[in-house]
Amino acid sequence: MSGPGEGKKLLKGIKVYVHEKGKSNASVTHLDIEGREISKIIKKGEITFVKGKDGGVFIALKKPMIKRAEK
Repeated sequence: MSGPGEGKKLLKGIKVYVHEKGKSNASVTHLDIEGREISKIIKKGEITFVKGKDGGVFIALKKPMIKRAEK
């Protein structure tokens, strides 16, 4: 995990949940990452790629998502 650095912007108000299968209509256990800022970057129904890294995860963004993230 590299922490704060040049070119990194902290997203405020982001909540992360482990959503368990069989609870609150979940068909599989998964992570929910919720917040207004993230939903402006990754729109409902868009698909991306996630990879584990030391201390966290990396979420790859497609070109339209990158444009929205850079605004």
